[in-house]
Amino acid sequence: MGEWIQNQIEVMASDLEIELKSVVHSIFTFTADPSFLKNDIRVKPDLDSLGALGDTGWYCIRSILWAANYELPKTVTALREPIFNESGVILACGSSFQWEDGKVATFQGSFLSNLTMDLTVIGTEGTLHINDFIIPFEELSATFSTASRSGFTDLVTAWNPRPSDHIVMTDLPQEVRMVRQFASLVRSIKESGAKPDNTWPTISRKTQLVLDAVKASIEKGFEPVEVVS
Repeated sequence: MGEWIQNQIEVMASDLEIELKSVVHSIFTFTADPSFLKNDIRVKPDLDSLGALGDTGWYCIRSILWAANYELPKTVTALREPIFNESGVILACGSSFQWEDGKVATFQGSFLSNLTMDLTVIGTEGTLHINDFIIPFEELSATFSTASRSGFTDLVTAWNPRPSDHIVMTDLPQEVRMVRQFASLVRSIKESGAKPDNTWPTISRKTQLVLDAVKASIEKGFEPVEVVS
């Protein structure tokens, strides 16, 4: 999910009085083919040994932190029964996160399940659903739905109001915008003497801290692990 699209979603969600907190669920899975599961660097213990946790899990953790305004959770607890290949590399796993203020989140990442990129954020006054939060269904648009102050009709036979669907259009693919943003940051340093923007390394570091805590929880028999910044 590109930064520009994220900003648009945040603005529209704010307009609809959706608080991006309370409960978050993030899922990124895809069915890897036999060649991938045998030869890809992401399943090799001496190459990218984090497997599905380091690939699909990274995106899920990043999306959860985005929904939590990049506040680190207090603890993480890996879900039981992760799947490993014969070399001990993770092929599927999940975890729950807990914050001191009561927020909770879960994620599931896998190389063994149908392609899914779902993010659900549930707040006290609304719900946000994104079904293509990493790679959009269509290259130049992103879709999401919101529900605000949802309830039932008088006879409890339908929702009132119904969730609303939204489309964010862009003239450039998110990959192009990413490169353009990076080039702009470099140019501002070289030509204007600006200091490096700490936003992106800070976000990356926080994502890695949580990811490492999930791995530690798995290795410790699924015990809660405190996230230390």
